[in-house]
Amino acid sequence: MTSSPGQTLSAKRAAALRFIVCLGVVSLFADMTYEGAHSIIGPYLKDLGASAFAVAMISGVGEMLAASLRLFSGRFADRTRAYWTITFCGYAMNVIAVPALALAGSWQVAAILIIIERTGKAFRGPARDVLLSGATQEVGHGWGFGIHSIMDQTGAVIGPLLMVAAVARSHHFGPGFLWLAFPAVGTLIALMAARTLNPDHATPVKQPSSQVLPKVFWLYVAAAGLLACGMVDFPLLAYHFQGANMATPVEVPLLYAGAMGVNGLTALIFGRMFDRFGLNTLVFGIFFSILALPLGFLGGPAGAIASVACWATGLGAQDACLRSGIATVVSMNKRGVAFGSFNGVYGVMWFLGSLTMGLLYSRSLMALVLFGIVAQLGAAVMFFRLRGMLAAKAT
Repeated sequence: MTSSPGQTLSAKRAAALRFIVCLGVVSLFADMTYEGAHSIIGPYLKDLGASAFAVAMISGVGEMLAASLRLFSGRFADRTRAYWTITFCGYAMNVIAVPALALAGSWQVAAILIIIERTGKAFRGPARDVLLSGATQEVGHGWGFGIHSIMDQTGAVIGPLLMVAAVARSHHFGPGFLWLAFPAVGTLIALMAARTLNPDHATPVKQPSSQVLPKVFWLYVAAAGLLACGMVDFPLLAYHFQGANMATPVEVPLLYAGAMGVNGLTALIFGRMFDRFGLNTLVFGIFFSILALPLGFLGGPAGAIASVACWATGLGAQDACLRSGIATVVSMNKRGVAFGSFNGVYGVMWFLGSLTMGLLYSRSLMALVLFGIVAQLGAAVMFFRLRGMLAAKAT
């Protein structure tokens, strides 16, 4: 008895969904590790003697490396097709770097460990996204990436909450990093399970092709880079909240946990919207991240909470839409290069934006806010004008 085409299609979608969920569990544990650490990095570096500029620069350099090195790791992944090996190696760096932050002793050593962890993310990112994008083709790119993102952000909620308990217990930031060794190991265990469930279509077929990417892709990357330049990083927000007595040491990771919960939920919603409305969805989401700047730096305690919620909503839109847009217009055999190139530009621009905001912080909060607003508004205009080109390329 042969299966009908409908049954075959349904089975493929079910297999793809299982794979997406399993990779989501990997990211859940990984984000418990990284986001748990990220939630207290700003105040921890401040306690170790780092200035606001140093915090912004460390955060910016880390994010730049996490993204810009993907340009090389994406090309390496497409050339070697060793997607799983690269993914395993990248995640393994979490196990070493994050718990070691507890033993840093100085902000310079902590900065090196942060950079090591970010380098691991850069190494694994394109390879993991290629594997994931193969599965999202079966269920809808926006929906598939949205499902992955909400599981990713579930870990990003649990990790900071773990830090809340750790900081409340010891009244210091350092010992909390040791608690993160457990989800770091869990990441590798979940990744082995994902490898077992890997459907055939999630592994790209090796085929000869040029590495030339379409023009619309580069315009899309330019818009994303401008958006990244205007995004404030949470460590600088947290630094401001603590310095202005707007949040206690325990409340900082609690705020971040709430932000990650909002991020995951909105990513799922925006992902579904992307499959229906395209880039208009991302343009809508940018206006939330714009509001985070005046609320966070010019408002009071209530403004801080609203700022974090808007910041997380903007990130949720980016998580669901940016990768989906790339998967829509770039063929499977060039996606390693595409994801790597995209993240390379995004990371460099994030670093330049973070560096600029760090310099402006001690001079004029109003200038910092205006800088971020102008950059993000420029990105919104570019994405709005690109929506037709992206839709035409997809068809």
